[in-house]
Amino acid sequence: MRILIAGCGYVGLQLGARLVNDGHVVAGIRRPGGDPAPMRERGIEPLHADLAILEELKRLPSGWDWVVACVAPADGGEAAYRSVYRDGARNLVSWLGAAPPKALVFTGSTGVYPQNDGSEVDEEGSTDAVGGTGRILREAEDVLLDAVPGGFPAMVLRIAGIYGPGRNRLAAMERGESRMSGDGSRWMNMVHCDDLVSAIVAALERGKPGRIYNVSDGAPCTEAEFYGWLAGRLGMPPVGTKNLTAGESSAAPGRRVRGGTNKRVVALRIRRELGWTPRFPDFRSGYEEEIRRGAPRGA
Repeated sequence: MRILIAGCGYVGLQLGARLVNDGHVVAGIRRPGGDPAPMRERGIEPLHADLAILEELKRLPSGWDWVVACVAPADGGEAAYRSVYRDGARNLVSWLGAAPPKALVFTGSTGVYPQNDGSEVDEEGSTDAVGGTGRILREAEDVLLDAVPGGFPAMVLRIAGIYGPGRNRLAAMERGESRMSGDGSRWMNMVHCDDLVSAIVAALERGKPGRIYNVSDGAPCTEAEFYGWLAGRLGMPPVGTKNLTAGESSAAPGRRVRGGTNKRVVALRIRRELGWTPRFPDFRSGYEEEIRRGAPRGA
């Protein structure tokens, strides 16, 4: 397969390495000026373009079998989200529409679910009340899914909080910076990056155009449960609390996460329809792996 990863950052690099190891020819798009070395080190052909600029996409090679759009904005503001996600989705449809790939996977977020009452939410859950960046992500989904009846093979993965090597809460814990919101009863939903990569591959291989799949380890936990276990495992004092204002999150400073919601994500569809099973079925198994690896720790 000739595979294009549009947005070759944290997830894209790990996905590309997996696909190259599987014997595919893989290219990755980064913004102009982005360092190509991490892609070359993994056997990924570096390409440079701004997804928000259609003319730059048109200068790239065509004829891709699979495409994965796993872009991320440079900052967490709404303008950046519109440019990268909504405008980027429109440009991908325009650029690839004449000769569509066999499959296109868009990596979105469970942040499109606005529920704040601790309820369970699956792919049929309402997204009507979502605002801010979640609303922009929903608009990007609509752009891609609206093109499906015309033969554009798009699928959407709504992904829970990603963690893994270089992107976890171990360093923040060790620095004493972690805080729970309120009494720690807010629900958290997570997925290890290794499992996210396998979910993307499952969608490319077996997913149905027009389908939405939640991607989560399937074991939501409260902040109190998570931080209590992690503090005990690291032999550290209990984590304190912080009174959060609207839109804030208990994660480390600078991390774009799903603050301000409180829900339990149900991710059964991808298991039942695509046969996907996470290697790390809960945060304990995933964080044990991170501690065992001694991997670079993220904020």
